[in-house]
Amino acid sequence: MAQVSNSHVSRWGMALVIGLGVVALAACGGETTTDSPAAKPAGEVNVYSGRHYDSDAEIYAAFTKETGIKVNTIEAGGDSLIERIAQEGEASPADIFITADAGILWRAEERDVFRSIDNPTLESRVPPQYRHPEDKWFGLSKRARIVIYNKEMGLPEGLETYADLADPAYRGMICVRSSSNIYNQSLLASRIAHFGSEAAEEWTRGVVANFARKPQGNDTSQIEAVAAGLCRLGIVNSYYTARFIGSDNEKNAAIGEKFDLFFPDQDGNGAHVNISGAGVTKYAPNPENAEKLLEFLLRDETQKAFASGNNEYPVVPGVEARGPIAAYSDFKADALPVSALGENQAEAVRIFDRVGWQ
Repeated sequence: MAQVSNSHVSRWGMALVIGLGVVALAACGGETTTDSPAAKPAGEVNVYSGRHYDSDAEIYAAFTKETGIKVNTIEAGGDSLIERIAQEGEASPADIFITADAGILWRAEERDVFRSIDNPTLESRVPPQYRHPEDKWFGLSKRARIVIYNKEMGLPEGLETYADLADPAYRGMICVRSSSNIYNQSLLASRIAHFGSEAAEEWTRGVVANFARKPQGNDTSQIEAVAAGLCRLGIVNSYYTARFIGSDNEKNAAIGEKFDLFFPDQDGNGAHVNISGAGVTKYAPNPENAEKLLEFLLRDETQKAFASGNNEYPVVPGVEARGPIAAYSDFKADALPVSALGENQAEAVRIFDRVGWQ
């Protein structure tokens, strides 16, 4: 086989060679490539994305139509993409890393994935609590981690806050997924940030004592269990509920009729909010194009499409939500900077382990 000089290997080619060492990680993340990468021409941007929605591809196509900048995308799980970028190092073709949780953005930051950027447009569009303190990443959409309840059983009397979920009065009522899930880690991290580790651990013990069953499945599983009456309460992300409420699927719509949403702490800190977000990578070969794409994603009309693709809320103030979740968009959100979710993630995991939240 003929040898190829390194000077003729593009960054995409180098990434392929280096990426062989992380194939197993990428495979676990369900990697797909929507555009086969080739030698880098002028006018492209390379996106490593933990999001997997057709609506995102349509948005990228609109960006290309307007700017002429080609968008190459690689999709996989957030953690496997972080590992891939870290393994690729300076040879990485990634310009933008997009993922679906502030905790994963923090993990990427810890692996030195991002660069700080000075972009007044992005700063003006994204509120401070939804972006990195040094502008290494920016929120693109947001969701709340809320409580759902079985309509027939009703919302238990006295339930008003997240703290109330630990009250013995609600013994045997709660369904929730595993503590290994990043969404639960971020929720607990927010309580650590607000109340300290000791109080957060006491709360976690109380919630575990109120489980209706062993943690299992994803948020869809909790919704189905609440609708079926297996548990009275469930802790889920708001966008999962919109997949049932008003669904065109008869079975899902029937499930959606059996539960309702409750946003805790409306007289206190507000409902826990997390984000999907993105940043420009440290070794981005096309940083200017990357910033242009981020600016495009934060326009009003693009925000509506980007957020509604996963039934989330736009992150830009004043942009209204679309679809079923729009009916549940009038709530008080926690103003805690989402960067705190990553900062307290390790302590959250330790607390989960100590109290036996599987």
